[in-house]
Amino acid sequence: MPKIWLKPAKLVDIKFEHCYTCPVYKTLDRRGTLSTTGHSTNFVVMIELPMQKRHNLKHWVKRGVALVTQLND
Repeated sequence: MPKIWLKPAKLVDIKFEHCYTCPVYKTLDRRGTLSTTGHSTNFVVMIELPMQKRHNLKHWVKRGVALVTQLND
């Protein structure tokens, strides 16, 4: 996945059409301690990624697709 530039926008100006809600994690482990919000401390945010028309949500969920923040080499 190429680097993603997050640009703030109003929710009404964003079009969510045929998208996969993809989780973003800090590390590849996808685990951490449970915080008071109910999320893992490894979890960052959910990002809406556009999908091709031939795919559906089940396609990506079945594969466990997630993004990871930039790893330091």
